[in-house]
Amino acid sequence: MSEKVLMKGNDAIAEAAIRAGCGAYFGYPITPQNELIAYMARNMLERGRIFIQAESEIAAINMVYGASCAGVRAMTSSSSPGISLKQEGMSYAAGADVPLVLINVVRGGPGLGNIAPAQSDYFQATRGGGHGDYRCIVLAPKSVQECADHTYLAFDLADKYRMPVIVLADGMIGQMIEGVALPPEKEAPKRDWTVGKMAGREARHISSIELTPEKLETMTVERFARYETVKANEIRYEENGCADADLILVAYGTSARVCLGAQMIAKKEGIKLGIFRPITLWPFPYIALGDIAARGKPLLTVEMSLGQLVEDVKLAAYYTGSTAYIHLLGRSGGMIPSEEEVFAMAKEILKR
Repeated sequence: MSEKVLMKGNDAIAEAAIRAGCGAYFGYPITPQNELIAYMARNMLERGRIFIQAESEIAAINMVYGASCAGVRAMTSSSSPGISLKQEGMSYAAGADVPLVLINVVRGGPGLGNIAPAQSDYFQATRGGGHGDYRCIVLAPKSVQECADHTYLAFDLADKYRMPVIVLADGMIGQMIEGVALPPEKEAPKRDWTVGKMAGREARHISSIELTPEKLETMTVERFARYETVKANEIRYEENGCADADLILVAYGTSARVCLGAQMIAKKEGIKLGIFRPITLWPFPYIALGDIAARGKPLLTVEMSLGQLVEDVKLAAYYTGSTAYIHLLGRSGGMIPSEEEVFAMAKEILKR
């Protein structure tokens, strides 16, 4: 790793993608991720890579699909409304087993909403997002360092499992400036399944269409068997003070940073707050969180949405038969919960 430099989260994502061997970037401007596309515009061409500002988000995702089919590590980025427009292309990529990386720097919604930070795209990211049966690996950074690390990792995971990978940040993470140690440059791996360079071999067809129901079902079942391998090998999470906590805070991204502040306030008053942070939002660490819930301590889900992450928290408790009380502190519309707000609710829950 290199020495630390000060970078904005969006810039760290872009630089890490380049260093991971991203050979083609296609995007369309939208706040609060515009620094990312601007960074790629400045740096991709200088390094002999492909950069195209597409005519629309729909065009951008299909360019990524095509470039990846031709053997290039490819990426796009956007923020919430733009991500919605890309979902058909994401479904096509998943259905054709085409690896790609998508960055979502989430803003307030629904609709055009505003440009403030939010986490309300959780369902869209973790449940597929487009039509049909499929999943995407979803990584959730909480710092500029993790913006770089998760993006770098995303390309490897996409190639390893031949599937789309989403880095789900939010406007706060994308805009904040912190020290970051950037990963080393590396070459993209060679792919043996791509189109092009047909001399001496049979033609290859990469497509998601299969008109025979029995065959399409078989293909989808095989893909879900691969997802089970992802679940077995790629679940990531972080525990902080959960072993002897009076109450467990569950949060990711910016909300997890807020919970750290609440934990410090609680410590001064002799209250032990643990923090469980899922890093992979899919696959979600159900068993790890379920085991914590099984201890019977209350859980407080803190999220910048009105009850999306909490659904997976409840599932985690269900898997282990836990009867722990699960509470929600959700803010919406670009509002960020405060440390004091989290602590106050945790204190009130413990009084009950």
